[in-house]
Amino acid sequence: MRNRIILCACILTILGSACATPQSQSVSAPTAYPTSRPVSYLAPLATATPAPPTVWIAPAIPDVLRTGAMAAPGSRLSTNEVLASVRLEVAQFVDTVQGHPIFSDGQSIWYYALVAPFPTVTDGVSFAELKRAWAGNSPPAFANKPLVMAQSTYDAMKYLFGSSAAAGAVRIVPLDGLVDALWQGGPQWGIVPFEALDPKLKVLEIDAESPIRKTFNEELYPLKLTFVCLGVDCSGISVPVTNRDPAKLTTLIMTGVTAMVRATAYKMDVNGVLYPGRDIRQTLREADITHISNEIPFAQDCPPPVWHSQRLEFCSNPAYIGLLDDIGTDVVELTGNHMEDWSQKAMRFTLQLYKDHNLPVYGGGEDLAASHRAAIIERNGMKFAFIGCNPVGPEYGWADVNWPGAAPCGDYQWMVDEIRQLKQQGDIVIATFQYYEYYSPEPRPRQREIFRMMADAGADVVSGSQAHTPQAMEFEKGSFIHYGLGNLFFDQMNVTDYTRDEFLDRYVFYDGRMLSVDLVTAMLEDYSQPDPMGPEQRSDLLTYIFQASGWLPKSVNDGPKPTPTLVVQP
Repeated sequence: MRNRIILCACILTILGSACATPQSQSVSAPTAYPTSRPVSYLAPLATATPAPPTVWIAPAIPDVLRTGAMAAPGSRLSTNEVLASVRLEVAQFVDTVQGHPIFSDGQSIWYYALVAPFPTVTDGVSFAELKRAWAGNSPPAFANKPLVMAQSTYDAMKYLFGSSAAAGAVRIVPLDGLVDALWQGGPQWGIVPFEALDPKLKVLEIDAESPIRKTFNEELYPLKLTFVCLGVDCSGISVPVTNRDPAKLTTLIMTGVTAMVRATAYKMDVNGVLYPGRDIRQTLREADITHISNEIPFAQDCPPPVWHSQRLEFCSNPAYIGLLDDIGTDVVELTGNHMEDWSQKAMRFTLQLYKDHNLPVYGGGEDLAASHRAAIIERNGMKFAFIGCNPVGPEYGWADVNWPGAAPCGDYQWMVDEIRQLKQQGDIVIATFQYYEYYSPEPRPRQREIFRMMADAGADVVSGSQAHTPQAMEFEKGSFIHYGLGNLFFDQMNVTDYTRDEFLDRYVFYDGRMLSVDLVTAMLEDYSQPDPMGPEQRSDLLTYIFQASGWLPKSVNDGPKPTPTLVVQP
């Protein structure tokens, strides 16, 4: 890559005549910040071997670009932008000289994210609100709280907002200390470069746009800047095209209980197989990987569904697999404790049906060895390994040497060893459990111990697939643990107030690293359909679960949660 500003035009005649240097030209600057300054005139050195570059780096340049520039062979940092042979600058400051662009393929588009601590109920703000906060007037959710950011981010934001922030509107912290700073009490918010995102930060939407979404509209998003390398020779300076390459971004959606039986199955027979997915179909299909934990086997002799059946031996019509195809299922978990309800024949038929539909499975299989085998899925240069087990039983539902079924957990050591091996191979590991079912959000001591055991072994995500009501969450040694997500496609409308509440956890990975956890919330309608929650419902659920996770204080007005009234359930 070569970017040049030709600042001296010399015409050499055959007699070797010299030429004159033209007068300096000034370029316009933003009306408010920074003030106008002339573009440096950099003449190439007339030497056979070019001298190592001296690099001046504008204060607004992000740390990643700064480090890349200084990694160029022989480069030396310059404190004088006029004398430097190469400059890393904000392109919004200088755009043309004599009507011609001063950069071509040397530009780099950098995206920034508005963030808050993960247990933040607010989902986003408008750009108008953000500009008012820069001027010293924060929105109600972050009233009297400054925007937290690193110094280089602050210098960059001046170009976007046109001036320095109002007194007290911004708090400067080191970039590597920003997560801890935001978590230190009360609702706070800040701005970070996209590459500095961390799962412990919630990415806030700006005018409904979020850089962690697959639907992200780059043109509409306001928090972005263009940086450029200027000078005699930028070929040795590493300037990435962007810090957000869509080809490196992968999303994974994890879901809770799917059981296409009883009332849910009846609704499918009456309204069509695809009916349950109507309102969340697009959300599930947008993910690069969609996980479904289907607890019920398919059976060719499965009888028509009975709405209020008292029988707890379940099966599904094979035609119902059309729903899993339609929502874009990529991997199926088989840890459910009903996998052997309809005989070994039905279980083997189910395994073949998944194979016919090109659906990888894990957490269950044709025998013990297969049930313990991880499912490996590759997306965008990253490998995702799914592994899971069932500690609950029933015993006849566990796979054995010559018996199909769900993967038994045993003493969990095999799972710990497998996770460690998968991590050594560079895989992103997702560990799931069909754990004991509780109708309250707090994880039990043994449950916490086991889930943390997998996090300690290196699992990136540890998720409970068994819960019929959402459970608490936590971060553990770089892993995200969600003890229970609640139901997905299952008919529990009237067990407790919370059996209708559902989480669909969307994980965002970039270039081999987990960047963010994006919580999608839904409410079960018509005994079969998850419906995206409205703002008030979502706020109530997030507050409830964040309190159960120990992240938010409980209000003095919070009374006891409704006592579960147990009805027929798997």
